[in-house]
Amino acid sequence: MRLQRPHTLLVGFVGLHGLFLFALLPTILTGRVLGDLPLYRIWAELGLNHDVWQGLTVEWVYPIGALLPISLAGIAGPLLYQLIWFLMTATLNGVAVIVLTSGGRRRSGYRGAWMWLLLSFLLSPVGLLRLEGLTAPLVIAGLVLVATRPVLAGVLLSAATWIKVWPAAVMLAVIAVSRRRLPVLLAGIGLTAAITAGVWFTGGLKFLSGFVTMQSDRALQLEAPVTTPWVWLAAIGHQHTAIYENLAISTREVNGPGTAAVAAIMTPVMFAAILAVSVLMMLALRRTRDASGLLLMGALALVSAFVVFNKVGSPQYMLWIAPVVAVGVAHDWRQWRIPAYLMVATSMLTTLVFPIFYLALIDGNPLAVLLLTLRNVLLVVLFGWAVRELWSLARGRVPAVVRVAAPVRQSRLQPELRLE
Repeated sequence: MRLQRPHTLLVGFVGLHGLFLFALLPTILTGRVLGDLPLYRIWAELGLNHDVWQGLTVEWVYPIGALLPISLAGIAGPLLYQLIWFLMTATLNGVAVIVLTSGGRRRSGYRGAWMWLLLSFLLSPVGLLRLEGLTAPLVIAGLVLVATRPVLAGVLLSAATWIKVWPAAVMLAVIAVSRRRLPVLLAGIGLTAAITAGVWFTGGLKFLSGFVTMQSDRALQLEAPVTTPWVWLAAIGHQHTAIYENLAISTREVNGPGTAAVAAIMTPVMFAAILAVSVLMMLALRRTRDASGLLLMGALALVSAFVVFNKVGSPQYMLWIAPVVAVGVAHDWRQWRIPAYLMVATSMLTTLVFPIFYLALIDGNPLAVLLLTLRNVLLVVLFGWAVRELWSLARGRVPAVVRVAAPVRQSRLQPELRLE
């Protein structure tokens, strides 16, 4: 197949990122920034020019590792911030594609690489303009390298976690079922110790966990799956329900009957779901020989739980799930075709919701609310699919998608992606 040739993949990668650059060119040439980058640029300037460092001298909403890319993008001055951010994103996407395909030698990785490029295109409004665009390819590389370079995998996954918290779900899956868990865990502990020591040395230790406390007090956010019923109430004009802007953190939230109580219990519910998935993974580990498949299925269920049961919901959260799906497709297309199709549809709906119909959604437009509802339903379906597969493995049964799959012919030069 032409799509399984290095030259074709290179053309696809360069063409896609050339398209991204062309779309961003007016912004780059005028020295402006888009998406979340205006806020990132302010934080970078405060640190570089005024010695006010987020997470070190003041409390911050992000883990301290996010300060590195945010500051790095500002080293050439504010006018080049958008360009440098794009170059960082493109470089890490290139690393993800190279690792997935083992530099073009692993044919089974081409499907995963193309899937990642497709999802990057569909989610480009957030992938190019938010921190998830950097952490997602790090997670792809970390997952793929678990089998062959577990120490490097542990460093990559831990680094991604210290930029945005969500990769901790992938790290948990690795620690739960991978045979290489010990070097991965030790590498993660080592990096965490180094970061903690650095923060202590700069006098910011008291702010190290600030991102946890700043998130815990948030209300139900507009796009979170759990918020959907109240979004409909607001859309039909329920007098006690409203969509409003939280000016302190620049986000849209929903207030209505019972929202405060639901917001208060969602974090415990989310952690209960994560615990249940972890137990399923450990039970399945005793029943299956496919440790790679179990690792990926568990990672998908855990990351999906982070999204489905979260009281905060944002479009970039789809980039939490997309890396796991891309690696799953590289591992076994037939088994992962259902979540792949679901992820493509979810990504399309996500971009329709934000940024295309976002203002209409805020105004309670029924079409916009319907698009958001469909997206959230697909997220629940994706989580349910992953849990069902884990349940089948835990009961000692071969998942249905594997039973019906025809054998895949593998060339001696086309090794399958293995993660255990």
